[in-house]
Amino acid sequence: MVMHLPIKVHLSTNHQSLFMQHKLLFPSRSTNCPDSRCLTRFLSQFTGEKLGQSEKTELDAHFENLLSRADSTKNWTEKILRQTEVLLQPNPSARIEEFLYEKLDRKIPSRITNGELLGQYMIDAASEFGPGTPYGTTLIKVGEAQRRLGAADRDFIQSSMINFLTPLRNFLEGDWKTIAKERRLLENRRLDLDACKARLKKAKAAEAKAACEGEATPDFQETRPRNYVLSASASALWSEEVTKAEQELRSAQTEFDRQAEVTRLLLEGISSTHTNHLRCLHEFVEAQATYYAQCYQYTLDLQKLLGSSNREMFPSAFVGNTDTPAPPSGGSPAAATIPVIPSLVGPCNPTPSSVGFTEVIPPSSGTRKARVLYDYDAADSSELELHADELITVYSLPGMDSDWLMGEKGNKKGKVPVTYLELLN
Repeated sequence: MVMHLPIKVHLSTNHQSLFMQHKLLFPSRSTNCPDSRCLTRFLSQFTGEKLGQSEKTELDAHFENLLSRADSTKNWTEKILRQTEVLLQPNPSARIEEFLYEKLDRKIPSRITNGELLGQYMIDAASEFGPGTPYGTTLIKVGEAQRRLGAADRDFIQSSMINFLTPLRNFLEGDWKTIAKERRLLENRRLDLDACKARLKKAKAAEAKAACEGEATPDFQETRPRNYVLSASASALWSEEVTKAEQELRSAQTEFDRQAEVTRLLLEGISSTHTNHLRCLHEFVEAQATYYAQCYQYTLDLQKLLGSSNREMFPSAFVGNTDTPAPPSGGSPAAATIPVIPSLVGPCNPTPSSVGFTEVIPPSSGTRKARVLYDYDAADSSELELHADELITVYSLPGMDSDWLMGEKGNKKGKVPVTYLELLN
């Protein structure tokens, strides 16, 4: 009775690593190949290339450029997608929640924005403090503005998700997966081709050696086992092996060329992907510009509303006060100090309300040049219309609200808000 003992094959650490790479890269070839020797030859080619012992068919420069461009597109698309998600939703927990809902193919629940939540808190606080009180009234006005800002933020996020993030995600989860699949198949075809080349090369070398040495026994480790006729010469057997190796090589070359053409067409489609992403990028910028324009308009309206409320609630609180609110972002610290001419008590000193603006004579001292920071539309004939970046002359009048200055440009005069100016000298 013959006993068959199991044979253990010990692979070095390097070979084990290469074998695991092969299992990951080429699972179909490892499991579906009907011929174990085909798998052995395939794995031998892959391992030989990694160790620098086997020749490798190189792709042309244009194809390599297409591969590099595709990889770069995929990598940068992933980074842009992830960072845009961080921009739109800074809360990592909320991002993880949205990711899970998306993977489970469930609708993402509506989430209130931070601005809307802040506005609701302010309105609720005003209800408790008393909506008729000055503080309560201001809380309601600011709260409503914050809610509008939050709604604008929500619209911006939704628009960006639909017009920008979704196309990027579709590329990564659709087109790129198709490209990656065809690239793996092309790599399989290339390994087949190179294995056939190596087999043909060995068969030709053995045929030449047999022709020189005469009769020789075939090396069954280098060729497939066949029903050889012992009386046939080794040279004839090697000639038959060369013929079959050439047939396999032609078949492998045809398969490789066909797969290379399919992969090339997909890689050239990256240009269309760039065009589509360019259009999506324009739409993202348009949505962002609309969002920031809305934010600016809402805050500007709120600023004007609070300014008029201050004058109504505190009609004399700012008379003779040299402290002014901080200028908007980009303003100069010099705007915090406004020259005020001391008021003289007596009937001969008219107030600004009793004298027309065209009759007001600028004081000999205290005039300054100022640069306009933002456009300002005059509310009535007593105010001066302003345009951004223009230079005007400003000065203060006795008893004038410290939030305002008298401004002159050309032959026009009128009140101008301090927060719209940057005082230069």
